[in-house]
Amino acid sequence: MKKFLMIALMMFFGLSFAMAQNQSEIKFDKVNHNFGTFSESTPIQKVTFTFTNTGKAPLVINQVVASCGCAVPRYDKKPIAPGQKGSIDITYNGQGKFPGHFKKSITVRTNGKTEMTRLYIEGVMEAKK
Repeated sequence: MKKFLMIALMMFFGLSFAMAQNQSEIKFDKVNHNFGTFSESTPIQKVTFTFTNTGKAPLVINQVVASCGCAVPRYDKKPIAPGQKGSIDITYNGQGKFPGHFKKSITVRTNGKTEMTRLYIEGVMEAKK
């Protein structure tokens, strides 16, 4: 019985180690974007964050959540193969917001080695003249 338990334990750790070697990994080209200064008369600003799956398994984006309703993320739900690129589009809508500096975060959750990554957008919206 001890031999069986020991063999089962070794197989479990061996499989766990092998699975850890074949993980996906997300690498963004950039994690910050500054829209600069824009007018309240054109409150909608857009940016695309691109990334690469640098791992050895398909990358799945489980969730993308913005820190407020003024930043809306859009992304493809299909798995990204190893070595392939993907993107997350963020639309910032400053309509009805107070003019001035803003900084918002977007949390990306994946099945990758790094499970959570934060993206940041910022800028200055000037009041209409």
